[in-house]
Amino acid sequence: MKKISTLFKKDPNDFGKVINEVNPENEWVFTDGIPTRKYDGTATAIIDGEIYKRYDVKKGRQIPDGAIPCQEADLITGHHPHWLKCSQDKNEDKYFFEGFNSLAELGKVEDGTYELIGEKVQGNPEKIEGHHLVKHGAKVLQGLINPMTFENLKEYLEKVDIEGIVFHHKSDGRMCKLRKSDFGIRR
Repeated sequence: MKKISTLFKKDPNDFGKVINEVNPENEWVFTDGIPTRKYDGTATAIIDGEIYKRYDVKKGRQIPDGAIPCQEADLITGHHPHWLKCSQDKNEDKYFFEGFNSLAELGKVEDGTYELIGEKVQGNPEKIEGHHLVKHGAKVLQGLINPMTFENLKEYLEKVDIEGIVFHHKSDGRMCKLRKSDFGIRR
């Protein structure tokens, strides 16, 4: 799972926030974008029916055996995200397996990318019991933001208790995101 860009350009004076200017590579959002809920958790993948966690190989770190690169290394930061297979033998992976098993119980294990959310993940901002995997793009935000302007998107994110929005291109797989934090809004 490749890191995705933000819908709006970053503020050059406050890189944590955005300005009212669309990133040119994301203009497609306004004609072909499907807004979906962005969950606050840990990126996870199911590949060939097995659970993987995202692992960022930073400058100077060794790539673990069997790690699958998600994208090329960032030339500026040196970050290089990979998928690393989870192991039943590692205590640190137990919540990934709880989420995976909850999907299996529902008969919904399918390859793809997911967000692991739950009581022991990121302080549980999603306020749920247990640990679950939510498939990326599963929760479409139907007709809630119309028209999709900078101000309307900001106002929407101020009102709802979600981390943000991931826009999926309706046919070619492109994605971009917009988070509360991009506007300086705390959850």
